[in-house]
This record gives sequence, structure tokens and C-alpha cells, in this order.
Amino acid sequence: MSEPSDDEVFAHFHDVRIDHDNIAHYRGLMAGRLLINRCDACGTWIYPHRPLCPQCLSWNVTPTQVSGKGRLYMYTFIMQSRDPGKPLREPMQAAAIELAEQPGLRYLSRVVNCPAAALAHDMPVALTWIEENGRLWPAFQPEGDAHG
Repeated sequence: MSEPSDDEVFAHFHDVRIDHDNIAHYRGLMAGRLLINRCDACGTWIYPHRPLCPQCLSWNVTPTQVSGKGRLYMYTFIMQSRDPGKPLREPMQAAAIELAEQPGLRYLSRVVNCPAAALAHDMPVALTWIEENGRLWPAFQPEGDAHG
């Protein structure tokens, strides 16, 4: 299977702001791969996506697949929908996952397959995928069955 073209990425994520720095990330999402920019010169992971490494100032960055392992850094519950025409039926969770690749590398996502009462800071999590409105999105779930 070939990589989606730029036009296919823009059409699939028609309501997302896509630019030169993040299009590979969204192309990866379409293929079920979580890609984060990584500096080819010093190895620093760069997120949010930028074309310049903040560590060594190299312009040589490459979208690279992450392991999918991490820890729950922080979470919150959103009580109000951004769309007044679609009220939330229950609070929506937002979580910052510190990815195993680098201290401080955090990805905003959700934790699924875990009751809200079982969420705990520093809980080990692993990447999984959820489908919403015909799109694959990265989410994280507790490692193992401890919180299932």
C-alpha cells in the first residue's frame, strides 16, 4: 500500500490545520502509525512538529515512528463541548502522555479502556488506536490488564 498523497491527507483531515511541518504526522495517522519529528543530527524528538531542532538548531528532522510506550503525565476532564449543537453525553478526557523516547516528550491524546477512577499519574500506558468519524486516532491504554 502506498503512502497517501498530500491531496488525500488534506481531504481526509479537511477540518485540521495541516502544514509542511505536520503533514507527515497526519499521513502516518492515516496508516495507523504515530510519527514524531526527530533530529537527524542529535537525535532529539521534536513535538509539537517544527522544522528546526531546538537542541542543536539543525534543519535535518525526519518524521519517525515512536514505540508507543509511555506514562500518563497528566489528565483532565472536559465538561463542555466545543460545538453547542452536540452537547457531551459524559465528560471527555484529555491526557498528556510522556512518551518513552525522551523525557519531556509529551503527546496530547486520550486514555481508553480504563475507568476514570483508575487513572493515575505515572501509570504505564501503550499506544492503541480508536476510530472516530471514519478516522484513526492514537489513544493510549494501561499496559497489561491491571486497569481494564
